[in-house]
Amino acid sequence: MFISEAMAQAANTATTAQQGSLSGTLIQLGLIFLIFYVILIRPQQKRMKEHDALLASIKKGDRIITGGGIYGKVVKADDTPELVVEIADGVNITINRMTVRDVVNPMDNVPANSNKKAKSKK
Repeated sequence: MFISEAMAQAANTATTAQQGSLSGTLIQLGLIFLIFYVILIRPQQKRMKEHDALLASIKKGDRIITGGGIYGKVVKADDTPELVVEIADGVNITINRMTVRDVVNPMDNVPANSNKKAKSKK
């Protein structure tokens, strides 16, 4: 009589332990996904939105740098995905707007949205 009650209690506690570990695992996976979202995904989406706004704001006369490292001055900027850029006197190239990495401040050839402060020489 005592043995069958002990067996029933042992089976009941094993089932409860398995259910508890499943819910704990799901909570841990949810927390890991939340951490990845906050640390990796959300900042990347923010940078993409900023870059898209930068590309949309390019106008004639802006100095840009392409993804390949070519500096140039925008000669023609329509609503099309193409830009005509002057890279030297009389040398114009047509590039895709998506290849623009940054708009450059013409005063000091530093990217306009750079977070680094210019060092002043004393």
